Amino acid sequence: MPVSRLIVLSVAVAAAGGAGYVAKNMAVPAPQIIETGPQQPAIALEDVLVLSADVPMGTPLESAIKWESWPADGVNPNFITRASDPEAAEKLKNSVARVAMYAGEPVRRSKLIGEGQSFMSSILPSGTRAVATAIAADTSAGGFILPNDYVDVIMTRKTDPANGGGGFTTETILKNIRVLAIDQTIQEDEEGKKTRVGQTATLELTPQQAEIITVAQQMADRLTLALRSIKDAQEKTTGEADYLVSGNGRRGTVRLIKSGEVSEVGARK
Repeated sequence: MPVSRLIVLSVAVAAAGGAGYVAKNMAVPAPQIIETGPQQPAIALEDVLVLSADVPMGTPLESAIKWESWPADGVNPNFITRASDPEAAEKLKNSVARVAMYAGEPVRRSKLIGEGQSFMSSILPSGTRAVATAIAADTSAGGFILPNDYVDVIMTRKTDPANGGGGFTTETILKNIRVLAIDQTIQEDEEGKKTRVGQTATLELTPQQAEIITVAQQMADRLTLALRSIKDAQEKTTGEADYLVSGNGRRGTVRLIKSGEVSEVGARK
């Protein structure tokens, strides 16, 4: 065989070997199989009825409620879930907030007043009464008394000139009384902010206190509400004007009010 042919054959064999080597190195290696442990289960979720917007006290929920997914482990038994009541969003849209509620807060039936129920009677604690009394700016801390504030009720009346009087007497007849409602609104007119002071305050009273203020309204020339510090809200009250309705006046006697003066006469059997 000619030498030239041997040289060409050798070069061809070498080229083929080099090409095979290069091709082997360029080949994509097979993916390695990595063994993993058992997969953790996904977090269990449950639809909970929540507020989508702030709802002030006394306002219907209307469209401010929606279903939202919550971790099942964090669902309180007092929450309203789609699983327990799928029609809750529709049934509760006309319910009224008993207290102020805020966006993102789960809806609770204990904070709601059902459709058609009285708002005032629903927020009134058991055993108490709501009594309205007339007020004015100069008798209500200049209009700064608001619902849930605590006040003292002060009675001012003229003394009887026939008994050497002619002046005025002042007495705190009720102490540390919670204001349930007051018809005061703050609105803005064209010239700026304008405050309109209401004329009636509704107070939370015991039955005895309700009788006291009813008598005082007939006797007094003026009833004044004195605003108390919130720090005194838990203070125990003493020294109220129980004499107006209690004592001998409730057993065998009739209490008369004439010209601002109280007198008692024996009741006829």
